[in-house]
Amino acid sequence: MNSDNQLLQSDILGYLDQHEKKDMLRFLTCGSVDDGKSTLIGRLLHDSKMIFEDQLAAITKDSKKVGTTGERVDLALLVDGLQSEREQGITIDVAYRYYSTDKRKFIIADTPGHEQYTRNMVTGASTCDLAIILVDARGGVKTQTKRHSFLVSLLGIKHIIVAINKMDLKNYDQKVYEEIKTDYLRFSAQLDIPNIHFVPISALEGDNVVNRSDNTPWYQGETLMEMLENIEIAADMNIDDFRFPVQYVNRPDLNFRGFAGTVVSGTIKPGDEIIALPSGKTSKVKAIETFEGQLSEAHPPLAVTLTLEDEIDISRGDMIVKSDNLPLVGGNFKATLVWMAEDSMMPNKQYDFKFATKVVPGSVNDINYRIDVNTLEHGDATHLQLNEIAVCDIKLNHPVACDAYTKNRDTGGFIIIDRLTNGTVGAGMIQSQVEQVKNQQFSEFEVEFNQLVRKHFPHWQALDINKL
Repeated sequence: MNSDNQLLQSDILGYLDQHEKKDMLRFLTCGSVDDGKSTLIGRLLHDSKMIFEDQLAAITKDSKKVGTTGERVDLALLVDGLQSEREQGITIDVAYRYYSTDKRKFIIADTPGHEQYTRNMVTGASTCDLAIILVDARGGVKTQTKRHSFLVSLLGIKHIIVAINKMDLKNYDQKVYEEIKTDYLRFSAQLDIPNIHFVPISALEGDNVVNRSDNTPWYQGETLMEMLENIEIAADMNIDDFRFPVQYVNRPDLNFRGFAGTVVSGTIKPGDEIIALPSGKTSKVKAIETFEGQLSEAHPPLAVTLTLEDEIDISRGDMIVKSDNLPLVGGNFKATLVWMAEDSMMPNKQYDFKFATKVVPGSVNDINYRIDVNTLEHGDATHLQLNEIAVCDIKLNHPVACDAYTKNRDTGGFIIIDRLTNGTVGAGMIQSQVEQVKNQQFSEFEVEFNQLVRKHFPHWQALDINKL
């Protein structure tokens, strides 16, 4: 922080250039209620000197009214800004905070711990690279700790820091730390989390958060901040599978026609053979255009415009990929769904499914099983209610290009939109493509016919002309 501040005072352009070149780490804090998530974020910002004087003065004043730390400044108020959060001393909505050090830029998502706010936690975690799971040293690994660990695993987050908090209330006992560490490793063995770190901390006192603590001489590992700065996330980026969802067709005049979007994975160069999906038309990349000029190569997460050697029909929602590396293309997929609406999810009801830049109508064809997020057990279900999770078969009216979520989070995830309210009611992660059974699929004519009839006769049931 000090070198950043000195450079900011002496060379503003140099500071901006250095800041732009830093890599970005997005992480969230999660865990059981009252484990100290908001206090931890406040401590990170405070000890990193990232709180402005007016912010510190405001939370100092508010601490006297609604604080929970006695005469001390309640750092949790820095992120718990809603009145209901301060009254109850809990986190309800997702709060985002931004800060940077000499090594990295950070975006923090403070997510709620209550089970009834599972959808908020999923929303905050969906774009994160790392999760800090807090465990209260007094209570150890709880049900909510396991729930959030499962959700983190489900959402494809590969790096976890288990921060064993409130060690000051257990006299910084190493035995307590080791027991909790053993319990968590035993549970996490059944989850897909390849990289787990542990650190004993006290968010209230600041032990091992930013500065190393003299109260834990038995701990020789990194502080929490050092872990956040040093954990390697570049290897998580998919540079093998080129995926380019088209966001906009750039046609400023008769002499230029390009396809704008963001490279979500893989790399592309002029001359590479591509295929547009789902149409299957092929061409070669002529040039990679940006505002600053042409590029010799594009990689994630660059926003570029691709021009092609051939005039082929490509529109918003299509995906450009390399000809020798194709994604899944179809209308039937098996996916894990998280339901986020008060109204229950009903199988065979028509919803809109949004994959990257493409929106297609479809339905949940079948619920294979519902997952109990507390025990990880599977059970039968006929519908899904708020915050429930299940593995389902998805049936779309038109084919889309996508990947399995474990392979590519950007092209393997989707949201479900209510067609009447236009609100987001669910989120999903594709597992695999369901083998199509000819007699169970509608042809394009049948789909258009049923849509036309349904428009004029809302109570009409879908017609399978093969049975006429």
